[in-house]
Amino acid sequence: MLDRVDTLLFGRTTYEMMAGYWPTATAEDPVIARSMNALPKIVFSSSLKKADWNNTRVMNRIDPGEIARLKEQPGRDMVIYGSGIIVSTLTRLGLIDEYRLIVNPVILGNGKPLFNGLTERLSLKLREAKEMGSGNVLLRYEPGREQ
Repeated sequence: MLDRVDTLLFGRTTYEMMAGYWPTATAEDPVIARSMNALPKIVFSSSLKKADWNNTRVMNRIDPGEIARLKEQPGRDMVIYGSGIIVSTLTRLGLIDEYRLIVNPVILGNGKPLFNGLTERLSLKLREAKEMGSGNVLLRYEPGREQ
């Protein structure tokens, strides 16, 4: 998927986790590490004042107009890794074109809701279901239109 994107979006918590791992993870997976470190990144945070990870810009709030402008620029896709609050906020604003969910066959028993705080129903249209060698399943959806 990293071959199809040119911008990574994160919330602060996910950003700090990724920034703590990828800059030094070159031996474990050099292809992914190279992309993660080289791609432009935007981290949404009201508390983070600066970001030291290569090619990272901090935005102190989600500006729907700015996100719409970024989406209109020529280039590849933007992707959000984790960052449930960012996903929920951009979902509410109608700014997500595709959802890629990876189902990992592990039952944890508790955790955070995937789309916390959404009050309106959003239908999703399945575009692809792909089983991976690990046993994980990738589900690719696009937002449907209520009829």
